[in-house]
Formats: sequence, structure tokens, C-alpha cells
Amino acid sequence: MAVLTATDLTKRFGGLTAVKDVSFTARPGEILSIIGPNGAGKTTVFNLLTGFLRPDRGSVSLDDMDLGGVSPESRCRAGLARTFQIVQPFRGLSVLDNVVMGAMLRARSIEMAREIARKVLSDLDMSALCDVSAGQLPIGDRKRLEMAKVLATSPRALLLDEVMGGLIPIEVKKMIGFIQRLRERGIALVVIEHHMSAVMQLSDRILVLQNGEPIATGTPAEVTRDPVVLSAYLGANFAASRS
Repeated sequence: MAVLTATDLTKRFGGLTAVKDVSFTARPGEILSIIGPNGAGKTTVFNLLTGFLRPDRGSVSLDDMDLGGVSPESRCRAGLARTFQIVQPFRGLSVLDNVVMGAMLRARSIEMAREIARKVLSDLDMSALCDVSAGQLPIGDRKRLEMAKVLATSPRALLLDEVMGGLIPIEVKKMIGFIQRLRERGIALVVIEHHMSAVMQLSDRILVLQNGEPIATGTPAEVTRDPVVLSAYLGANFAASRS
């Protein structure tokens, strides 16, 4: 059964159609990746899913609950959370207190929120950073902190927007491991990522966008053999590297 369902999502900005007829489902313990060139509409889709933008047509549902007109905050409370490409921690607060802010969505007390936050940070191998000011973190740790904040809200569906952008190879490897562990917990994951080797390693299914429209969907093997995808995005060099 699908946790998150998008149906015919369409968004126009004046005369520009940024997203057109995008539909997909995300099931528990599944990783769906959305790929495509810059400007393909990927982040606009995330903004439509999470309520930061309203679609001109189409719908979003979470566990069969129609999210039309529901605010981003209420969607988060319902179990739909996201990260952002540009991470913006509370720079003056400690790493622990940043995560406590997310945990307070469901915690009945500050003590419970701190317990949740410490558990999430432990899962992300960040316990040693609890007392560090978030403003002092390098980009790799800021990316992990962004994930920790949203995980502390206990999401049913989680949207990850380029969480590997700017990371060095060893950090990418760690992030892949973290995401795989989230799948094991039964969270439905939708991932935007330009790091193609990570996408191919993680994804159960891939949706490819070009100019706001879906041009292919399928398993990594199916998508990498699709001539339309190779022409529009991946290119012949990628195909040769996979052969």
C-alpha cells in the first residue's frame, strides 16, 4: 500500500509550466529517486508535495488522506517531512538543540524531546557533536544535521533533496548507509540526487523528469537502458560506464 501518492501534479508560473502531469507512489521501505537535469522541476515537485506551493492541477495524499489545502506544518505533523538543498540550521544553537526542535513536534516534554534527539543523533553517528554549535559544522555534518532534524519528527514519508551534494566520497558512502537504514525502518523515501552512482545503488525505482514532464520511470536497470533518458540526461558516457 502506498504511503505517499502524487496524481497528475501540474504547476505553472505565468506562461511557464514548471511541472506537468507528474504522478507516482512511494511505498513503505521503498526508495524512489527523481532525477533530471537542472530546471527539470524536481524541487518544484517537492514543494508541491509538502505544501510550499499549491498545484494548479493534481493532488497529493498521505496514507489515503488528501493533503489539498493542508499547510506544510500540518503535513509534517501527519508524517510527511523533507530536507532542503540549502541547509539552514539554527546556527546559534547546539547540534542537540537543533534536533530537539524537530522532536518537539511529537514529544510531550522537553526531556522526551532530548531523549528522541539523542537517539537520532546516535543513529547518524553524531553523538560526539551534541554540544557543538551548529554554525561551526562543516558541510558534511550540516547535511547529517538536516537529516537528524527531520528524522526527529518521526516521518512516515521522507523527501531528501540533494543530501549528498557537496560531500566527499567517504561522506557519500556514509550517507548511503544512513539512507539504507531508513528503508529498513519502513519509511517511504523520495530522493532528489545528482550523484548518479548513489542513485543507482539506492533506488528501487527512478522517475526521470525533463522540462517538468515525466519521460521515464522504472528500475535503475530499465532507466539506464532507455534511449530517451540517455539522450536527455545520462548520456552515452554513462551508458558505457555501466556496460
